[in-house]
Amino acid sequence: MSSSLIGVLQRHCEDIGSACPDPEPQRFTSLAEVLGRLPDPRRVRGRRYRMGSLLALCLVAVIGGATSLAAIARFAADTDASLLEQIGLTSSTPNASTLGRLLARLNGDALDDAVGAWLARYATDPVDEADDTLAGLAVDGRNVRGSRTDGAAVHLLAAALHACQTVIAQRQVAAKSNEIPAFAPLLDRIDLRGVVVTADAMHTQRAHAEHVIAAGGHYLMVVKGNQKKLRKQLRRLPWHQIPLQARTTGAGHGRREVRRLKVCTVRPGLLFPHAVQAMEVKRRRTDRKTGNVETKTVYAVTSLPPEQADPA
Repeated sequence: MSSSLIGVLQRHCEDIGSACPDPEPQRFTSLAEVLGRLPDPRRVRGRRYRMGSLLALCLVAVIGGATSLAAIARFAADTDASLLEQIGLTSSTPNASTLGRLLARLNGDALDDAVGAWLARYATDPVDEADDTLAGLAVDGRNVRGSRTDGAAVHLLAAALHACQTVIAQRQVAAKSNEIPAFAPLLDRIDLRGVVVTADAMHTQRAHAEHVIAAGGHYLMVVKGNQKKLRKQLRRLPWHQIPLQARTTGAGHGRREVRRLKVCTVRPGLLFPHAVQAMEVKRRRTDRKTGNVETKTVYAVTSLPPEQADPA
């Protein structure tokens, strides 16, 4: 199995103040149906529970605080009968060993796709081609706590909606590799029309930009040392002639940060495909405890034209 189900689900609910609507009870029925379409790794003989019902139970239990197979089984035994009926468990509840055998054999990528598609359905509205509202989609990677593959923690690359921080797709990064090869497969199952993909500097790759544009989306990417020639081009732009266009302040992690933004349109010839605007962000961070001040300049490029993305 490519990733733990418990880890997959906990990442959807940890430290999130979600702006997305909570699922209505009847939606758990549709969730069980979606999960039931996954390839079932169990032998036909001896099946007692429908796979979709078992996986939906695991999801609901983990969101409810379960952190082990035994806790999921206890949740099933103690929870309200109406909820169990919603997910298709009407006669009895499974024990921990039944759940463990299923999860150990399950295809993790297929599970990620199914859960992500279900979450995306309720976190976003259907695309209206006449609507020019853009949705932000952040691509980022992280290690899964408590997971181990050949002695190393499982590393996942995930795509999360800006508005509600809901992960709608993720892929495991292969051992002895990095996140770059996982970028395109991660986005292949997402409709990128009306979507702006944001990512850290590792993913500021020409092939990634081409992939996003070909899929009908836009990008906003930070430029650092992995694109030396492009960063050199951006530094040479006449920023001293461009007035300050936006300013924001924020506080967190024991520091206060002020960001000053300048934006300019760029002519064809910039060393990055489909780039329309370039940005210079000056960050001034003050450590509240020590009083130390750090100033940093960051450059970025985007395929969004000024009429779709003003400085603010």
